[in-house]
Amino acid sequence: MAAWDELVASWNDRLHYFLHRLIDHEHDVANVLQEVWLNAFRNIGGLQQGARLAPWLYTIARRSAMNHYRGAYARRAIDADAPAPNANLEPIEPTDDAFHLENAELVHFGLGRLEVPQRELLTLYFLDDLSIAEIATVLEIPPGTVKSRLSAARRELRRILDEEASRHE
Repeated sequence: MAAWDELVASWNDRLHYFLHRLIDHEHDVANVLQEVWLNAFRNIGGLQQGARLAPWLYTIARRSAMNHYRGAYARRAIDADAPAPNANLEPIEPTDDAFHLENAELVHFGLGRLEVPQRELLTLYFLDDLSIAEIATVLEIPPGTVKSRLSAARRELRRILDEEASRHE
């Protein structure tokens, strides 16, 4: 159990940040994060290589987030008055010391303005330091597709950041 506690302590903030980039309400993020840890605990015995831990955890987190949205859309279909999930997330301050980015506030602002798939890619690549191959595993797409989508996401983020900078000049 001590090893499990250490695993949760070292990965919880990163997974929380990742999920917050995908899910709009903090209470939903907390609920999904609990599901991630529950699924990880149940399936940790199936992880054969320790080096595959990051893609494995992010895959669980991504699938849990997608399940959350499937449930939200199903509830929305039942209750037509329910508001749609909001893709315009407010930037949050990460609690992990690994996030030392120049002008981090502006980057987080830009990430909050991207579409979820672009935000997801950039978060995994730049903030979580996953390789192209690891991202391909998490997203279940070919590495070449990761590269092209990553390039497009970087261009879009640059456009947003340039537009924001020009507004403040």
